[in-house]
Amino acid sequence: MTQTVPCVDLPNRMTMPIIGIGTYKSQPEEIKTVVHTALECGYRHVDTAYLYQNEGSIGEVLKEWLDSGRIKREELFITTKLPFIANRAKDVARFLDKSLERLNLDYVDLYLIHNPVGLIGKDDDDVWPVDEEGNSNLDLDTDLESLYKGMEELVDSGKTKAVGISNFNSKQIERIMKVCRIKPANLQVELHAYHQQKALREICSQYGIPVCAYGPIGAPYKTQGRNDDSPILLEHPTVTSIAERLGKTPAQILIRFLTQLGIVVIPKSTKPERIRQNFQVFDFKLSPEDMSALDALDRGESGRIFVFEDVLKGISKHPEYTFHIPV
Repeated sequence: MTQTVPCVDLPNRMTMPIIGIGTYKSQPEEIKTVVHTALECGYRHVDTAYLYQNEGSIGEVLKEWLDSGRIKREELFITTKLPFIANRAKDVARFLDKSLERLNLDYVDLYLIHNPVGLIGKDDDDVWPVDEEGNSNLDLDTDLESLYKGMEELVDSGKTKAVGISNFNSKQIERIMKVCRIKPANLQVELHAYHQQKALREICSQYGIPVCAYGPIGAPYKTQGRNDDSPILLEHPTVTSIAERLGKTPAQILIRFLTQLGIVVIPKSTKPERIRQNFQVFDFKLSPEDMSALDALDRGESGRIFVFEDVLKGISKHPEYTFHIPV
């Protein structure tokens, strides 16, 4: 029997399972096993994106489960995201239609603006567009306010139950809040014990916007302070000592830390055993002392792992680049 997963309340009276399966960098040929395993374990929240180029494979698994009656659509919470190349109000409906077709769904539960930076692609499949010098082909006319209004129309059409944002900074969130008719249902950002985003979380709390953490276990990369000798998060002595004492894996400790704070997590793995382990975090509770010890691991901005310039050369030249401001 699968366990009942705690949920987080969204502004539109929906609920979002506090743990989901992340699918970033999961290849189409392996993602089917990932999603099958996750659903069998009891995951009901699946996070993907047009950018990941694996929606079609995920859709095949969802269709198999839905057609067989093993699961009902209303039991699932499916999130996908608008790609950088579609950050224009006129493009949002067309790209969601493409995602829905690939996912074999009539609607998604949550549709996010993947990133505030807009890019210009040669076509709809040119998701990482670059110019002749290898720099990101920036759309310098990105208008976040009009883009978000276009997202709201998708809720009106019934093609998504809710809309939200990803990788937005505090000032961008404030701008959306000034013009929105439908409050963002979620902010998805990098968040883990080394990079706890406390100031940004506080701003979201004030606005009533739940937060979802990608990269919640911080692995397998070192943090932005790559030149020091500190361990990767999964190997930090504080984490491993708590894990050993409680008979849990380091990943389970890091996931439990965030969920105990009320943060939604979408850990990613392609290994069935780790997918199962990552879901088994609701049969224990971290003590106040453990929570305090993990809280003390926060490195602020220096704990960031995902540096967009690493994969999108020149992105920092865009006026909406997230990290132009520290929070």
